[in-house]
Amino acid sequence: MEKFTVHTGRAVPLRYSNVDTDQIIPAVYLKRVSRDGFEDGLFAAWRANDPGFVLNRPEYKEGTVLIAGPDFGTGSSREHAVWALQNYGFKAVLAPRFADIFRGNSLKGGLLTVVLPQQVIERLWEMVEADPATEVTVDLEAREVRAGGITEPFELDDYTRWRLMEGLDDIGLTLRHTDAITEFEKHRKPWLPVTQ
Repeated sequence: MEKFTVHTGRAVPLRYSNVDTDQIIPAVYLKRVSRDGFEDGLFAAWRANDPGFVLNRPEYKEGTVLIAGPDFGTGSSREHAVWALQNYGFKAVLAPRFADIFRGNSLKGGLLTVVLPQQVIERLWEMVEADPATEVTVDLEAREVRAGGITEPFELDDYTRWRLMEGLDDIGLTLRHTDAITEFEKHRKPWLPVTQ
């Protein structure tokens, strides 16, 4: 997993609320067996059916910070939604509220989800829509979002912050204990099951 400390990039204003994981990536894309290649499925129905959809607009093509409405990531738990956002190039998603499971999947997978007040989201939308070249900084070290004249703190627990800054997913955390696991396995009774 890639480390996350500070990211500055262009933003994409997604003025939708209650965006569920099936809208983020439709179920038809869930048959793949790797974590890569899901960018074509990101908001596939909206991109295919609405030429004016924000991701179809050239001025937002280079966006790496998604600014969404409340209740982003509701619906079924699918890690593919996180992977699709990351594969497309997003490093962070800002919203007033996230579905708990989606947020958990995101933070464990290295996609920073930042909860900001609705009025701050509105100001960011307006700023980015007025000038799509506006850059937004998401600073995990300082726990704040900065853009134009906006500096807004956000909360994130210390443990999750540490994992993101170290680039450690669940597998990475386990691999930090490889020597202890190997030593433990050496002393197991031979008739007990072993790990491979």
